[in-house]
Amino acid sequence: MLSGFKKFILRGNVVDMAVGVVVGAAFGGVVTELTKAFLTPLIALVVGKPDYSKLKFVVHGTEFPIGDFVNALISFILIAAAVYFFVVVPVNFLVAKMHKEPKPTDPTTKKCPECMGEIPIDARRCMHCTQLVMEKVAA
Repeated sequence: MLSGFKKFILRGNVVDMAVGVVVGAAFGGVVTELTKAFLTPLIALVVGKPDYSKLKFVVHGTEFPIGDFVNALISFILIAAAVYFFVVVPVNFLVAKMHKEPKPTDPTTKKCPECMGEIPIDARRCMHCTQLVMEKVAA
């Protein structure tokens, strides 16, 4: 029973996913702190509040802390942009570069101008209608 669990844990994709989650969480923390330390004060300059994260409005005695929501929204947008531009775009570029379409092969047949039947490319006479097939001379 434990040997099956050990095999599961030590598979490459489980370990890779665990590393990705840990690095992603750390990156999320960095972006959240960047939002709190730099972007919130910049937005507060525009709004006119010294502590933007404390921005709220009250409707009939109920407080709505909109500043924390905007901080979370900005953090999400920054994380999504970083993942897209630093992970998705480069991976798509590499995949597209690796999976180029193979060059089309040279044709082995041509159409008879008289009956439109398929004939071998080197044929001088159509096998269907016996019409002589002349090669076009490039000018």
